Amino acid sequence: MASLNLKGITKIYPHSEKKKKPKKGAPAEEKKVNLQVTEQGVVAVQEFTLDIADKEFIVLVGPSGCGKSTTLRMVAGLEEISGGELYIDGNLMNDVEPKDRDIAMVFQSYALYPNMTVAENMAFPLKLKKTPKEEIERRVREAAEILDITQYLDRKPKALSGGQRQRVAIGRAIVREPKVLLMDEPLSNLDAKLRNQMRAEIIKLRQRINTTFIYVTHDQTEAMTLGDRIVIMKDGFIQQIGTPQEVFDHPANLFVAGFIGMPQMNFFDAKLVKDKDQYLVEVGTLRVALSEQKQKALSAKNVPEQPITLGVRPSHIILSGEDNAITATVDVSEMMGSEVHLHANANGKDVVIIVPTMDLTGNHKDTFALGAKINFTFGGNVCHVFGKDGKNLEL
Repeated sequence: MASLNLKGITKIYPHSEKKKKPKKGAPAEEKKVNLQVTEQGVVAVQEFTLDIADKEFIVLVGPSGCGKSTTLRMVAGLEEISGGELYIDGNLMNDVEPKDRDIAMVFQSYALYPNMTVAENMAFPLKLKKTPKEEIERRVREAAEILDITQYLDRKPKALSGGQRQRVAIGRAIVREPKVLLMDEPLSNLDAKLRNQMRAEIIKLRQRINTTFIYVTHDQTEAMTLGDRIVIMKDGFIQQIGTPQEVFDHPANLFVAGFIGMPQMNFFDAKLVKDKDQYLVEVGTLRVALSEQKQKALSAKNVPEQPITLGVRPSHIILSGEDNAITATVDVSEMMGSEVHLHANANGKDVVIIVPTMDLTGNHKDTFALGAKINFTFGGNVCHVFGKDGKNLEL
């Protein structure tokens, strides 16, 4: 059990060698990454500030190379902190050795010792601390019961499935009864069905042990289902911090809007206009009045009329027979069982629409053939209004 405070944490990887000056007339070298490059080196994590409460489950999520694993490794002490301060329970930890931070880490690769049994793997960190034998046996037995691996204690890792190995790796971490449990993409090596099962196991585990969790993943489903709060990262910067519902309902910018939600949010070139005291959005010939809540948010900031990027989630689009709608052509129809995902072309833009396969009476709806013409619209309560700088105009 512990609270953590990360204040302006920064990680800079020094240049391995000095770059040669380009010859005169030579074309400029194209940047291969979006991370900031300074004289000191490549900045992998920039001004990361976050307060984590005791027993909170925090998920760091973002695309590959965004700095989430580097941040986790700095908390663990496996990476040196280039700038900023890390506190655990109010104690500065920047220069404290990993073994003295009372932290346990579960790696993506399991990192089990192949020559040891499950019980020996789980007991190993306790033996290093010279814990009494009776205490080791008690903790291993309790962890095995929590993770339902008691029957595998005498087996070696090669005799276990991927999911069972991951349980052992988690068990080895929790026997230490750490203040903070760090998990670096622990489910990424598992198949889809097993990932779902292990997600549920981690939720149960969280309820049974009194530990603060920091979990790293690139999978937004894991982030949404596991986290009390989500930290969304891109290019070393925090994009948004909030509960799963907050970041889904009120994305701070276009990146968060496109990253959170499957299928991802649709974006339209549109205009934000005012008719008397009412805000409306215009997409082609379609005009939609925004909801009262959105009206208040925009009015409070006195947002002027302007070109915008309008975001609407696929599940919020409604097929319509009315004239006041957007016309599109079906390119692909994906049957997903209880719903169909339509990929349609609307004025050169790819739009995804989720349509239930059954109506309210239980009858199957008509299928959508390739090239079929459809009209669609959406309500003013589901519109997300972004300025041309990518920021949510309501926030």
